[in-house]
Order: sequence, then C-alpha cells, then structure tokens
Amino acid sequence: MSKIIEVKKTVVKFLKENINCYDVTVIKIEKINEIWKIVAEVYEDDSFLKSMKLPPKQVRLFYSVMIDENLEITSFERLNSFEGVDNAS
Repeated sequence: MSKIIEVKKTVVKFLKENINCYDVTVIKIEKINEIWKIVAEVYEDDSFLKSMKLPPKQVRLFYSVMIDENLEITSFERLNSFEGVDNAS
C-alpha cells in the first residue's frame, strides 16, 4: 500500500476516535522532509446548540494534523478556516 494511503487512513482513524464527528474527508496531504501535513474536513454537532440543549445541527470544520515518518500523530488543531474551500453554506 502506498504511504500516502496509509497516512490518510491514519488521520481518518485518529480523528474519528478523538473528536465527536460524523464524517472525515482528507482534503490536503503534503509531505515536507519527513513530516506529513494533512488538512481534513469534518462534520460535528454544533457545540453551541448542544450546550443550549437545542436540536443538533452539523457544522463543517477543518483540522490540521501532522504525522511523522513512523505514522505517529505529532500534532493536531482545529483551523478557523481553510483557503481554497468554498465557505458558503
């Protein structure tokens, strides 16, 4: 199996196990030296609506994940936005 497919599967599995999301789509994979930089689009319940005990609504969010050459997650963070993606609902 190609390394890029392994990286994608690792990120999808990590995000599904560590954040409460419904769907994960990898939208960017980039390798710089020995570090893989990945951006994933996920759909989660709106935390504000959840806190107000209102009916859930899914929102689209973006996460940045970095993986080393051994497929270990070295960092991840939620992004405020992602350039190149249509932000219209």
